[in-house]
Amino acid sequence: MTAELRVVGKPVRRFDALSKAVGATAYADDFKMPGMLHGKVLRSPYPSARIVRIDPRRARALPGVVCVLTAEDIGRAKMVADIPGQTGQRERRGSETPVLAWDRVRYKGEAVALVAAETEEIAEKALELIEVEYEPLPGVYDPLEALKPGAPVVFEPDNVVARWRIRKGDVEVGFAAADLIIENTYRLPFVEHAYLEPEAGVAWVDERGVINIRVSTQVVEHFRTVARTIGVPQNRVRIQAAFTGGGFGGKEDITVEVFLALLAKHTGRPVRLVYTREESILAHSKRHPYVIRYRSGVKRNGRLTAIQVELISDSGAYPYLSPYVLLYSTVAATGPYRVDNVWVDAVTVATNNPFTSAFRGFGIPQVCFAHERQMDEIAKALGMDPLEVRRINYLRTGDTTATGQVIHSAALLEESARRALEALGEKTPDRGPVKVGRGFASYFQSYGRIMWLHDTSQAWVGLELDGTVVIRCGSPDLGGGQLSSLCQIASEVLGVPMDNVVAYTPDTALTPLAGTTTATRQLYMSGNAVLQAATAVRKVLLDRASKLLEEEPDNLDIVNSRVFVRDEPERYIPLVDLVRICAAEGLPLSNLALFRAPFRDPIDLETGQGDVFPDFTFGAFAVEVTVDTETGQVQVLKNVACHDVGRAINPAAVVGQIQGGSSQGLGYALMENLVVEGGEIKTPSLSEYLIPTSMDYPPTEVILLESGTGVGPFGAKGIGEPCLTPVAVAVANAVSDALGVPFNELPITPEKVLKALGKL
Repeated sequence: MTAELRVVGKPVRRFDALSKAVGATAYADDFKMPGMLHGKVLRSPYPSARIVRIDPRRARALPGVVCVLTAEDIGRAKMVADIPGQTGQRERRGSETPVLAWDRVRYKGEAVALVAAETEEIAEKALELIEVEYEPLPGVYDPLEALKPGAPVVFEPDNVVARWRIRKGDVEVGFAAADLIIENTYRLPFVEHAYLEPEAGVAWVDERGVINIRVSTQVVEHFRTVARTIGVPQNRVRIQAAFTGGGFGGKEDITVEVFLALLAKHTGRPVRLVYTREESILAHSKRHPYVIRYRSGVKRNGRLTAIQVELISDSGAYPYLSPYVLLYSTVAATGPYRVDNVWVDAVTVATNNPFTSAFRGFGIPQVCFAHERQMDEIAKALGMDPLEVRRINYLRTGDTTATGQVIHSAALLEESARRALEALGEKTPDRGPVKVGRGFASYFQSYGRIMWLHDTSQAWVGLELDGTVVIRCGSPDLGGGQLSSLCQIASEVLGVPMDNVVAYTPDTALTPLAGTTTATRQLYMSGNAVLQAATAVRKVLLDRASKLLEEEPDNLDIVNSRVFVRDEPERYIPLVDLVRICAAEGLPLSNLALFRAPFRDPIDLETGQGDVFPDFTFGAFAVEVTVDTETGQVQVLKNVACHDVGRAINPAAVVGQIQGGSSQGLGYALMENLVVEGGEIKTPSLSEYLIPTSMDYPPTEVILLESGTGVGPFGAKGIGEPCLTPVAVAVANAVSDALGVPFNELPITPEKVLKALGKL
């Protein structure tokens, strides 16, 4: 391939851009079928209760009701048992999420029964007619309380879901060598995903007896769990992923798939199920609340000598991905800094609160908040510039992390922080009671999954006889342009214009499995798979063309659907002619590639030492804010994001991702707070749960660094999740700078500002 990139690295229009702009894209809840039934879910009104009895007879007798299912009807043993448990630690049997509760409920909103009816109105009426007798039980709603002896136990024998630890060096020796020890406690709240599209799907049984599910999801591989749960072979369940109207991790776990499959199987008719906004907020996972205790030892010159961290997260009623989220938090707890002596203890705790699981950032934004607030507090105590303190301690290429993993790619921490701060320009002056503050934050974050999980992705790339390209890859597109990036890679390698490349959306019956659209892994994993497959097809083309043009393959290139001699571009073959020759001779014009992520043995569970992730993204976020000391209102004046993305496959898409992640992070900082009291969500709709709009914050200025050192295609690194991570803490640092008062808890509301100033 030529060293000059002609498509990759260019801000080309995404293939799905126009259809989305004009509202032509079909999402999961747009699909309807003749004879379709409407599904509804009966949910528990209690966060902790025993189910005494369930009587669905009145609901079943209602005209228009076709099916009512309880746990008795589907078999009590039916569990969503593919939830990833305890990540190789002790297995807590019985803590898997039941499809439908039968003996007790553990959070408010837990599913108890399913209904399918001719209309939504009839289905809703049927829910009211199902008689459920509950016996309320004591619950536990604070993870700190849940760890105490005598606390109500969500699952026997105790409320500990998972633990992780890191032991590096000798932390006591490190603290003894310190000139100063800084200790703080940080608190992070529940956060709601608030994606535009609620959970939705339609299911039907086809003429072969296959249960088809068209759904909004981040993981089509859930077909295996669905099959096992409803008791059919895996080749009798097919999942088609529609374009997804936002996921952010909230559609990584199973949502409506099993419910749809059960209702379609029992009725033999198509069934549609779409959550209301209130039901979505009630029923899907949340970002983990954390309590983080941080203790840092530092020399007078700013050099860190020791870090001790305690992480406590709220898993909610069921484990889901909490053990994994906690692992990510543990690995990143010390931040992007070189520290010889580290002690991290981490625990995630079961409560009767809404369950928590994946959310954009996957446990890193919480610990980033702690380590970057801590670094600012260290700088303040030493009377040093916050950037200088960080510069002294930043990780560099060749250094090792707290788990002993060597950083192989570029670690552009100092450059990203400096560039972001410089881009803020001159500081805005204070105006009477309105104070101005600046803050920034650095981070490092993985992309790709944990290396002991044998991660793979497949992609098929083929040429049609007219020289157009088809990509088949089971990579769900959440709006981040995942499929469009795959088209760009194939276009670059095969020299075909983007308009002549088509990628099919994930369908477990037709597209090779590509793994989850999570962990910022799809560009890395599926991008490399498409690169491999397209490169194999390119080789076939160039080998055959070399005979026709009487040139070595290395002297040939493909651009704009022409195969030509590099030094004599007038000597060429139209790609369509070459394709037809290859086809007539039986040469392969397609390739199915399997990309394997590097594999490592699991880390040592006693010390946390070992390699965990394939690579890391580094960057910074800087912000200038005003704080009105009379009203407590915080206003964002300027914000700048600077990240090393390795290689921007599509710079326009990358900038869009960073701006979106920045806005979401600003919401995390200043307004988003899912209030949960006694297991009950007190902000149950978007009227109470506030998220940013385009009017709330100025656009984020984006600075892209391209080291070309990532492990993705063409040296790309992942950015979809990392771009959110440093935002909220940069705001907290800016507000603290403006007022001279530490803000160690999110969100930073006007009430909290006034309270910190002693005015409330």
